[in-house]
Amino acid sequence: MSLELLEKLESRVHNALETMELMQLELEEEKLLSAELAQERDNLHRENQELKQQLSAWHAKVEGLLGKLPDQAA
Repeated sequence: MSLELLEKLESRVHNALETMELMQLELEEEKLLSAELAQERDNLHRENQELKQQLSAWHAKVEGLLGKLPDQAA
């Protein structure tokens, strides 16, 4: 191989390594973002469950109060 071909090959290998390093950094960023989003999803799911329980408790209280009102059926 000529020196020129070796230099081109070296340049391509260098570019490929740089691209791989950038892609690795992007992958790590995406993994962090994914973990953050998963944590946020879990927090929202937990909060949703708590709100559903509160809503259910309020429904029970309202039903209890309505049950204490005299029946006004005509």
